[in-house]
Amino acid sequence: MNLVNLESVSHAYGPKPLLSDVSLGIEAGERIGVVGRNGGGKTTLMSVIAGEVRPDSGRVTHTRNLRIGFLSQHDALDPAATIGEIVLGGLAEHEWAGDQAIREILANLIGDLDLGSRTADLSGGERRRTALAKLLIDDHDLIMLDEPTNHLDIEAIAWLAAHLSARKSALLVVTHDRWFLDAVSTRTWEVVDGRVERYEGGYAAYVLAKAERARIAQAAEERRQNLMRKEIAWLRRGPPARTSKPKFRVEAAQALIANEPPARETVELMRFAAARLGKTVYDLEDVTLHAGGPGSGPLVLDRCTWQFGPGDRIGLIGVNGSGKSSVLRLLADTVQPDSGRVVRGRTVRLAHLSQELTELDPARRVLESVEEVRKYLQLGKKEWSASQLLERLGFKGDAQWKVIGDLSGGERRRLQLLRLLMDDPNVLLLDEPTNDLDIETLNELEDLLDGWPGTLVLVSHDRYFLERVTDRCVALLGDGRLSLLPGGVDEYLERRAAGTALTARVAGGAQAPASAPASPESGGATATGELSAKEERELRKELNRLERQLDKLAGQEERLHAAMAEAASDYARLGALDGELREITAQKDAIESEWLELADRLGD
Repeated sequence: MNLVNLESVSHAYGPKPLLSDVSLGIEAGERIGVVGRNGGGKTTLMSVIAGEVRPDSGRVTHTRNLRIGFLSQHDALDPAATIGEIVLGGLAEHEWAGDQAIREILANLIGDLDLGSRTADLSGGERRRTALAKLLIDDHDLIMLDEPTNHLDIEAIAWLAAHLSARKSALLVVTHDRWFLDAVSTRTWEVVDGRVERYEGGYAAYVLAKAERARIAQAAEERRQNLMRKEIAWLRRGPPARTSKPKFRVEAAQALIANEPPARETVELMRFAAARLGKTVYDLEDVTLHAGGPGSGPLVLDRCTWQFGPGDRIGLIGVNGSGKSSVLRLLADTVQPDSGRVVRGRTVRLAHLSQELTELDPARRVLESVEEVRKYLQLGKKEWSASQLLERLGFKGDAQWKVIGDLSGGERRRLQLLRLLMDDPNVLLLDEPTNDLDIETLNELEDLLDGWPGTLVLVSHDRYFLERVTDRCVALLGDGRLSLLPGGVDEYLERRAAGTALTARVAGGAQAPASAPASPESGGATATGELSAKEERELRKELNRLERQLDKLAGQEERLHAAMAEAASDYARLGALDGELREITAQKDAIESEWLELADRLGD
């Protein structure tokens, strides 16, 4: 029985049709993963199915008394309510505390949060996890999740996949996390050019089926071209002057062949790293490192000795707050160890992709920002211009003249990565490079990194990407060491589940707050570090300042959403408001990251 039916549904924003004459249904118990390019209509499809957006044409029907749980990309949590009030509703403590399923959801999603905290004081990621916990505790016939893995670490993502697979509810999920898609989906929908193409199975089955469809289409095209060549050969065998008709047919066929578009090719592997690496890349010798600076914040490394060699491709794993970004900053020489030393090779040419996008000048244009690094790059026997490389990475035509401030998060990420690679590095430090990238762009990035011959250290919660581009995994398990994991992510999850791996916060020696549900898996304990009273006052003062800025930006964001709703038919005004909204979002992300660093130092 279908829970939801779409009949000839079409919807557009401005001149761009996102859904065109779409008919489909969702059966009870079915688990569907939705893929497609950013801006291609995935979120619109979800909103139409949930009944939050009325389509321009067609019909959407739900079964009677259908219970839908929808996690959108923007939560609507009451800022005056506490986490406990939102997540647990009116349940008495003995009711939820005695329910194993509820305790498990709390421990794995919000185990590090105080149930008495107001949602107004939460970061964007904490609000997201709170909204997800509330949805999972309630009963639904259909669960709809738009990017549910954002702000979750690898362990939480694995738990969420197992939890959703065990539920009887139907599931519709939009995510760029391909491992997660494979783990939860029994069918895959691809939103492309206004259509919804349907495939059986998860992401891997979808890729194979799509490749088979492309092979069949290519074979059909080859047969068509062979027939065309045979026709031309037959026509040319007769006397050309016998009649004008054969000549006309030959010219028409030749013109048809000349106008054929080039065959679709995969992204060419580009070798950006031309500089040679010596025997030494990075040697850590007896290094001690705290995340908040010397002696403050969680302990990340404790008299650790490690070597990163030429050609190493390493994935760095750990829970949120374990210090992965701190290790990358140590290698990038932007932070110094408390003790010990880091020996860097003389031939190292470093490129560090951080989680921040603030180093991009929002007033400059895309092409200008690349050309200021380098205008031409020699790849193999061919010289490429900055414009040509931008086109290969998705910035086509007028997109190269966009102002950076108007770019989406994914576009900024691609631009930032290209600027780094244009400088011919031979060492890459990548901190969450897959944020805001759609699956097609991720495939291009993977192909690019496959042919890149330097040393790579990657931090990512995208398990598929991590296992695809790295050769071995190293984990921060809270014991002050870098631990090699021969079994990769599976071994890491097994050690976490067995309770043999701590977190950096637990290793610091502090206990979990009594009001927060804690478990060995959740890593719920925190550490305040060794701060003087004056330092703590200054940090809390700065934390309050950042919170006021976030409240102000949230108000601006809410006003912009209201203005966009009013200007729905004024496309020029809508475009201007969208640009303002992107700028506000970028500012919020930067301030939230700064807030999180300060909160880590305080142990809040």
